[in-house]
Amino acid sequence: MTSPETAVNGPVTFSTDVERIDRDRVHRWLSEEAYWAQGRTRAHQDAAIDASRNYGVYDDATGTQLAYARVVTDGVGFAWLCDVFVDPSARGRGIGKTLLAGVLAELDALGLKRMLLATADAQELYRQFGFTELSGPTVWMARSAPA
Repeated sequence: MTSPETAVNGPVTFSTDVERIDRDRVHRWLSEEAYWAQGRTRAHQDAAIDASRNYGVYDDATGTQLAYARVVTDGVGFAWLCDVFVDPSARGRGIGKTLLAGVLAELDALGLKRMLLATADAQELYRQFGFTELSGPTVWMARSAPA
């Protein structure tokens, strides 16, 4: 595992320290601005944070959290990268790339066989980090919660 805090990309810090996560900010981002999590309750978000690996990128000058990602994993064979979000005011500065580079450095050290994610609009970003469309999508299945 990487150290909890690693200075990267000049004036920002990537961190694996769950205590640094600004839970209010992350909940607002996801429940109000993220198409995949709109309406998510704070209790649901807190439970997700508590049951996952969490990552953030922070402004060194102010300490403000600029980005967040969460990973659900068994730590051995599989990981699901989810809830990746960069504050709109920080977009275009490489913050998303800093976040993904840090997350993947930690996960690559685990030797995971497979990592998945879903995105409706950031395929080009993820391709830069080696993600591709599923080669055998018909072998994968999903079950959604009952209505």
